[in-house]
Amino acid sequence: MEGVAATPLGFTVESMTEREQRQAQSAPVVAVVLAAGFGTRFDESNPKQLVSVGGKPIVCWSIEAFENNPRVSDIIVVVNARVNDMVNALIDENGYGKVRAIVPGGEERVDSTLAALDLLKQAGIPADAKILIHDSVRPFVAQPSIDGCIDALDRFEAATVAFASTDTVLLTEDLGDRKVVRAVPDRPDTFRAQTPQAFRFDTINKAYELAAADPGFHPTDDTRVVVDYLPDTPVAIVEGSETNLKITTQADMPIAEGIAAKLTGRPAAIAGDDTAKQEAKARMRAVFAEAAAEMHRH
Repeated sequence: MEGVAATPLGFTVESMTEREQRQAQSAPVVAVVLAAGFGTRFDESNPKQLVSVGGKPIVCWSIEAFENNPRVSDIIVVVNARVNDMVNALIDENGYGKVRAIVPGGEERVDSTLAALDLLKQAGIPADAKILIHDSVRPFVAQPSIDGCIDALDRFEAATVAFASTDTVLLTEDLGDRKVVRAVPDRPDTFRAQTPQAFRFDTINKAYELAAADPGFHPTDDTRVVVDYLPDTPVAIVEGSETNLKITTQADMPIAEGIAAKLTGRPAAIAGDDTAKQEAKARMRAVFAEAAAEMHRH
């Protein structure tokens, strides 16, 4: 019988997988898609959330990743004033039925996360709700990573998608006007943080409440808030992917087009011949194999 295991006495017991999946579905699973950045390193005149990759705006790729996951119950999209109207139009045109609200963000990433948390608090979200916070400019997040976050929150209060580092990582400190090496962590212990980053609502809300009292509070992601202000709360690692690329500069676009081409079967739209794009092409070839493997797993 699928989903159950027989005991030596002939009784049947529910399998851990089935039980955990039901527990996961007992609480809302809310995806928060952060699309309020201004992309100053990309092109100030062209908001990268709206740039087309593989024939689709970047923000749509990210929204659809959660829209198409049957375990995600609700989506909140956080935007800035500049892209608000266009994101609203895209959501209407594409019929994203899980999007419950489009929220104005703030100047920094932390402000945008807080805007979403405040809305959820006002809406009376349960303390045990599962909150998945995702950067919209990571358009190729894989379904196994989303599912992994949801599953991890059955055992942990916090989890983050991360990709094992293949390079040696150096921890540094200042010595005069120069950085010097302070420590070299073992490579198996080093990961590159990605998104989504996932939390029980009560946990992430409590971490931000504690952080708000700290005048030096300037985290770059939500996991850092939990690690710094709830140090006794373990944050589980969920396997990420090389293709879960964060589009930061124009040099990332050829890579993104290549990944999109592999996922959609459409030709990659790679144009131009400047040095940055040539370097990006070399990086792109390195991730093609991973993109193909990701498609195969789906």
